[in-house]
Amino acid sequence: MGGDGRHGGGTGVPGGQTGDTATRREGDRLRFVGAATRRIARGIDLDEIVLGLCRATVPTFSDAILVYLRDPLPVGDERPVGPVVLRLRRTDRLRPIDDLTDIGGTIGAGTDLAGAAGATGELDFSQLPLLGLQGDLPAAELCEIRPGGALAEVLRGVRPVFGSSAAAKAALPELLGVDHPLPRGNRAVLAPLRGRRRVIGAAVFLRSPERPAFEQNDLLVAAQLATHTALGIDKAVLYGREAYIADELQRTMLPDSLPQPTGVRLASRYLPAAETARVGGDWYDAIPLPGSRVALVVGDVMGHSMTSAAIMGQLRTTAQTLAQLDLPPAEVLHHLDEQAQRLGSDRMATCLYAVYDPVSHRITIANAGHPPPVLLHLGGRAEVLRVPPGAPIGVGGVDFEAVELDAPAGATLLLYTDGLVESRLRDVWTGIEQLRERLATTAQLTGLDHPPPLEALCDDVLDMLGPGDRDDDIALLAARFEGIAPSDVAYWFLDPEETAPGRARRFARRALTRWGLEELSDSLELLVSEVVTNAVRYAERPVTLRLLRTDVLRCEVGDDSPQLPRQRRARDTDEGGRGLFLVNRVARRWGATRLSSGKVVWFELALPGAPERR
Repeated sequence: MGGDGRHGGGTGVPGGQTGDTATRREGDRLRFVGAATRRIARGIDLDEIVLGLCRATVPTFSDAILVYLRDPLPVGDERPVGPVVLRLRRTDRLRPIDDLTDIGGTIGAGTDLAGAAGATGELDFSQLPLLGLQGDLPAAELCEIRPGGALAEVLRGVRPVFGSSAAAKAALPELLGVDHPLPRGNRAVLAPLRGRRRVIGAAVFLRSPERPAFEQNDLLVAAQLATHTALGIDKAVLYGREAYIADELQRTMLPDSLPQPTGVRLASRYLPAAETARVGGDWYDAIPLPGSRVALVVGDVMGHSMTSAAIMGQLRTTAQTLAQLDLPPAEVLHHLDEQAQRLGSDRMATCLYAVYDPVSHRITIANAGHPPPVLLHLGGRAEVLRVPPGAPIGVGGVDFEAVELDAPAGATLLLYTDGLVESRLRDVWTGIEQLRERLATTAQLTGLDHPPPLEALCDDVLDMLGPGDRDDDIALLAARFEGIAPSDVAYWFLDPEETAPGRARRFARRALTRWGLEELSDSLELLVSEVVTNAVRYAERPVTLRLLRTDVLRCEVGDDSPQLPRQRRARDTDEGGRGLFLVNRVARRWGATRLSSGKVVWFELALPGAPERR
């Protein structure tokens, strides 16, 4: 068996120092390999797997280790474009050294390595004297593999080789650097790291002269360690790429910025889940609607995968399309349910869809199995709104109900996904109650005569999350209702007659006089006349005309014809076709939206003294 009583036999594995029989040594070797590979397999990301290899082998198998990985690491079937380069990823050693020809130190006086293994054979590496220092083994940082060179041949052979072999003597200087001293005898093992498709790196195991040299059986141990490490790295790289793509996919499907609709202020937050399950299907949206209304949407696709993120994107796009049709909230959820069923039998999601009208100060809410919203009133009272729970989207055959509630000015509506209120440590209703109390406390601290700042309120809500409350991703949408005062709204019905444009001009002039905006009369009367004339031409029912005074002057003309107007350049001989051209030139912004009952054409004029922007 050999050895000096401190290090054991040539294997250097736990239990080797007893050396009673070859059978005992082989059993110790198998127990070590099993424990070490379990340690490596516990790693999820690249750094954890490499660290697992280092901590599992130093000092039980070697006194030092150097791990080189390809830079960049290939993913899946990717083919390297340029030369293959290895980068020193990590070095671990027993203690500082001055020369690799004399890696000194012992495994640790009085350390019972055999006793580090329990009855199950699992090694307790935390009881070993590990230092795990990085970056102080003198080795080259980068190595470019020369095609046909000695290192390329060793890596192509896949099998570990002794450092004293002819192949390794030629390959190690290429890997470690030509000025790097090489260990004497079988005190180094060069082990290629081969993944599922190609070699992705190499590991160099080193022993000090005070320890027995590597034996033939140690090459088998090194091969097992290298194989499990390489497969784990492959898995970690693939998982990291998938998680990155899914995370980017989800983030690109969320709004880059929120709109600034009239009569409401908005703020949002999105937090991915913990690193082990960060890919989800939570989303939020705010969609401007005709009549200065806004649709507020929050949803959660069940599951954590790229599929969940992709389904989220499809449902969000569908919700935006349905919103532009100005369908009632319950009808929107019905069509989302049908879309989810078309995507697959197991495609399910929860969703809450609300429409806020700043003129009537009302909000209509429909729910599909989603946690109820919380309304923070101006006086500091927070209440969980009673909305019909509904079934999740994708169940099929379920009728959705909508409820209409007051939305007083100064109140704040909070829409959220269940990741905010539910975790392994608390059920959803406990979390909702904690959220309600948190909002009420925040309002008390900021004063009851004015609402808390919206952005700060969102941050404060997220601060309620504890260490165990990040099992799921979180989407948060906050809406501060400001409304539009009745004195800032003027509304008329116009019969579809030839006199309608003239009446519309007179009504508009009176409203501007009441608001002290007479200097806008010429522009407003010109545009109102053009838009109303176009509406009367196709309408069969009364045309609606509404003026809204907020930070801009907004005019909305509605009729029962679904045909949207299109701007075109009129020819010199045409008698018409210049109306929308004038609207486009004079108005700050304009647009047209198709409704279930027709359409609305709108335009905006900047108020006197306000900065012009298009």
